[in-house]
Amino acid sequence: MVSPISYPGMGDMSRRRLFSLGAMAAGSTALTAVAADASAGSAPADEQVRSPKRYEMKKSINLWAFPYPDRMDLRRCLQLAKDAGFDGIELNYDLESELSPKSGTKEFTAIRRMAEEIGISISGVCSFLFWPYPLTSNDPAERARGMELAALMTQAAHDLGTDNLLVVPGAVHMPWREDHDPTPNDVCDRRARAAIAKLLPGAEKLGVHLNMENIFFNGYLLSPFEMVDFVDSFDSEFVQVHFDTGNIMEYQFPEHWIPILGPRIGNVHLKEYSKRGSDHSLEAFRPLLDGTTNWPAVMEAFDSVDYRGYLTFEYFHPYQHYPEALIHQTGDSLNRLLGITDRR
Repeated sequence: MVSPISYPGMGDMSRRRLFSLGAMAAGSTALTAVAADASAGSAPADEQVRSPKRYEMKKSINLWAFPYPDRMDLRRCLQLAKDAGFDGIELNYDLESELSPKSGTKEFTAIRRMAEEIGISISGVCSFLFWPYPLTSNDPAERARGMELAALMTQAAHDLGTDNLLVVPGAVHMPWREDHDPTPNDVCDRRARAAIAKLLPGAEKLGVHLNMENIFFNGYLLSPFEMVDFVDSFDSEFVQVHFDTGNIMEYQFPEHWIPILGPRIGNVHLKEYSKRGSDHSLEAFRPLLDGTTNWPAVMEAFDSVDYRGYLTFEYFHPYQHYPEALIHQTGDSLNRLLGITDRR
């Protein structure tokens, strides 16, 4: 079915007609580029294949991209990530799985040893539990439970052998929670600072970095300057930033944030986002490279601040059929972003 698109001064034009004109323009541009290369005696640019520059960052993937625990156990997930060429995997703390309060140091140490046996690092720990139990909630019981869980996550990260814990410090609003009573901005900021200050001594003792994630959808820490002020206020190397490239893409651009955050970036979620549609739910996040992120600019920005840590692909929709495909596709996409010419 062909649906018309209307633009000022153009009348109605079908998508098919637009695509036809676009293809003609693209063909003309491509011919011009080939001619220019030929006249200069050079081969076509390698940018169409992969980054021509090799970046020294590490490949990681979040466990949410795997059908765990429904169709794959943790060992299989770790092995699959290793087989797909990842250096690390980020694990998710919840309330029910083996990555939960049901496990303790003994169980988490066993998972760490399993990862070491397979030959893959645990790049960090993150959790959705900061949403049902926000550290800045108007409900004292939610705040208390959130603090309890955050402390347990810090210990779990230590036991798992990673020094990276993603922390959502607060939320003014959560559009996905109809029952959430919005927290005034100043109250949210005050509670968030108090919560991190309380968690920090335990994290420092365990050698675990509390990495603040930029969310945007939660109405808190909406600019890189606010994030810098928040992180620097603790004057501790154990409070850093977990920078998410996708979470700000609806209205801002990751390549603008990165130089401002600079050495505060302790870990990264490489999340793809598409501005092409109007659905700004989780469905706007896409498989890597299937979005509108300016990845060459983002990679250059990371390199300019000497970031050499993990780039962790975060995605919430394991493939329904042949879920291993998503893992291998992501590994290949990361190779292209990093300028890696072989599988690793």
